[in-house]
Amino acid sequence: MTKSAGFVALIGEPNAGKSTLTNRMVGAKVSIVTHKVQTTRTRIRGVVIEGEAQIVFVDTPGLFRPRRHLDRAMVAAAWGGAADADVIVLLIEAHRGVTKGVEKILEGLREIARGRLVALAINKIDRVKSDALLALTREMNERFDFAETFMISAEKGHGVEDLKKWLAGKLPEGPWLYPEDQIADLPLRMIASEMTREKLTLRLHQELPYQLTVETENWEERKDGSVKVDQLIYVARDGHKGIVLGNKGETIKAVSKAARMELAEFLGRNVHLFLQVKVRPGWLTEAERYSEMGLNFKDGRQ
Repeated sequence: MTKSAGFVALIGEPNAGKSTLTNRMVGAKVSIVTHKVQTTRTRIRGVVIEGEAQIVFVDTPGLFRPRRHLDRAMVAAAWGGAADADVIVLLIEAHRGVTKGVEKILEGLREIARGRLVALAINKIDRVKSDALLALTREMNERFDFAETFMISAEKGHGVEDLKKWLAGKLPEGPWLYPEDQIADLPLRMIASEMTREKLTLRLHQELPYQLTVETENWEERKDGSVKVDQLIYVARDGHKGIVLGNKGETIKAVSKAARMELAEFLGRNVHLFLQVKVRPGWLTEAERYSEMGLNFKDGRQ
């Protein structure tokens, strides 16, 4: 049988379920998933083998109205991911329907989708009745010429296999792009940073998660097979440092333990994780920080 391979971009509003769907398709956790919006900052690629096809998922940041430099760089990355893909899948939430955000994405799609297959995936179908689903399907297909519509629950797995099989059949013929055993193309250092950032996002509230970033400063392979990982957590203000550390260092200890356990499970070996919090007032406007996140600093300019 002939091999095929290609890129599939998942686009949608923040929290539509793109990261959950990526992880469900890949069968491993490659994309940060939290209940907070805008947690995916870079185009994380998850690699899936389906028959003779290799599907490379580009999990884009959610498309939203950007307010800050970082927001604009994230939105540019999302549209860039769609523009580079062989197939685009627009993910919308069944219970939210056609929001203003979805309408805005449809406008952008009309420009970017020329010559590309675009599928619609209606997620979280367990939250609405079937007649509402049919009405939403009809409305969306009247607004845009989707190649196919899928009803799915990324969290529970309903309909995901059908989507995966369909995508596999639509990719261009050619050799696989990644080794068979590779599930993500992010460097391990960046995956480790994302895991720690996820734990911080889950522990902290309000705006703070968007005012911090995590970088893996040092990665040392030990002779006993374990790995020592040193990470820096950059925050914008002194007050933020206290919040991240927590009372008697409780917050940072809990974050470190949770991140270390997840990274150890992901790598299949022991991990020694050391976290340090640094106040860096201007990090949100430093090009180097954006490079560490896999974003283009220039894309955030007005």
